[in-house]
Amino acid sequence: MIKDIWINLPVKSVANSAEFFKQLGFTFNTQYGNGPQSVSLLMGDKKVVVMLFDEALFKNFTGNAIADTRKGTEVLLSIGAESREVVDDLAKRAEAAGGVVFGKPGESQGWMYGCGFSDLDGHRWNVLYMDFSKMPK
Repeated sequence: MIKDIWINLPVKSVANSAEFFKQLGFTFNTQYGNGPQSVSLLMGDKKVVVMLFDEALFKNFTGNAIADTRKGTEVLLSIGAESREVVDDLAKRAEAAGGVVFGKPGESQGWMYGCGFSDLDGHRWNVLYMDFSKMPK
């Protein structure tokens, strides 16, 4: 039986990326994975582990080339937000920390409110508040 999921991402600078996510309010996982080549973060109520690995170490794990995020998107990581205000706040924090907001906060389909941003390494994140009471049946 599967217990959990970890998200592993390559980064150019572990220190810079750790600071970026700290400014977004991510929690550091002190249990493991923290050092000059990696940092471990916890996300959300379910404490999803997000591991940021130095590109060389990441490439060693995968045995494959790292996607060029300037030319394409390898994955869209989605974050569930508690409110519209959280979406707005994360967009502001991401931009202030050096990220790029590629999708300004706004409503979608009448029941979702979200934004999209890229982190320092071009990984794309989607932040969504979903008002299920307005979701079409």
